[in-house]
Amino acid sequence: MNLDEKLERVVARHHELAATLAAPDADPKAFAKLSKEYADLSPVVDAVAALRRARAELADLASLMTDADGDAEMRKIAETEFYEIKGKLPDMERQLQIMLLPKDAADEKNAILEVRAGTGGEEAALFAALLFRMYQRYAGLRGWRFEVMEISETGLGGYKEEVAEIAGAGVFARLKFESGVHRVQRVPETEASGRIHTSAATVSVLPEAEEVDVRIDEKDLRIDVFRSSGPGGQSVNTTDSAVRITHLPTGIVVQQQDEKSQHKNKAKALKILRARLYEMERAKAEAERASSRRSQVGSGDRSERIRTYNFPQGRVTDHRINLTLYKIDKVIAGEALDEFVDALIAEDRAARLAELP
Repeated sequence: MNLDEKLERVVARHHELAATLAAPDADPKAFAKLSKEYADLSPVVDAVAALRRARAELADLASLMTDADGDAEMRKIAETEFYEIKGKLPDMERQLQIMLLPKDAADEKNAILEVRAGTGGEEAALFAALLFRMYQRYAGLRGWRFEVMEISETGLGGYKEEVAEIAGAGVFARLKFESGVHRVQRVPETEASGRIHTSAATVSVLPEAEEVDVRIDEKDLRIDVFRSSGPGGQSVNTTDSAVRITHLPTGIVVQQQDEKSQHKNKAKALKILRARLYEMERAKAEAERASSRRSQVGSGDRSERIRTYNFPQGRVTDHRINLTLYKIDKVIAGEALDEFVDALIAEDRAARLAELP
């Protein structure tokens, strides 16, 4: 199916949805879903209309250019406008191809961010804390809500593990390529000899799943309650408010102890569990769809090294797209992170466009 045939189908579907939604006997249960589809298609239909106007104008200008009886000055003006519009058409068609690319159903979802210290001891924990704050600042700059769900501190300013919920428009779409191993090269504050150490932290970005996305059977869960404790083992709570949930079919274990209420900790743990199960299903579907290919931006595998933060040289390098920025302070502050995010999204889009028949 060529581009014009695809565009015609989109326009026809848009008209069909408009008629269905306007009908007096429209199904109220399906109304919200159909309204969203209509809203999603509207920008595409607008772009199709713009493309068709440009093509029609091009045809009119072509007629003026070849009109032997017409004014010579008008033919010259028509020729100038003809080539100007003709030059814009490929970009308009490419933009429409991008708009027609299959959408990731999770792109508009909120996200669960998990950051864990990897190899490197206390320095890795300090780096994990630095990354967590980087995403917190980035969320603030974009107007997203950043809610800390779990932090396991080392007592020296580092974090062994941190979990947060990030809510806002298009959160997962912009953060999903952050999953993987982040590596840091710097001189630790505790290093007297001034040697550069390399350590790592693992970042996981999971789309937040609703109950309708993932149904969890209570009989598949083992729920343990215990007293929460803070760094060094000191008691934080004198009641059994901490919750550990084990999903028996997969072996996934989630623990929550930040809240004083057992009920709230259980709700948070279930939210994280649901996100992990949803991501497992998404990863499985993606593996089946792209078994013969791996996108250049990577698979989102947690074991894949994706980025290096080199403090002595002031640079950050994303190894998937070979992009290096010599502005490490601005990246860590969240201010320049968009430069990586935008480049990764563009690379993914280009790879998917190249797959089109």
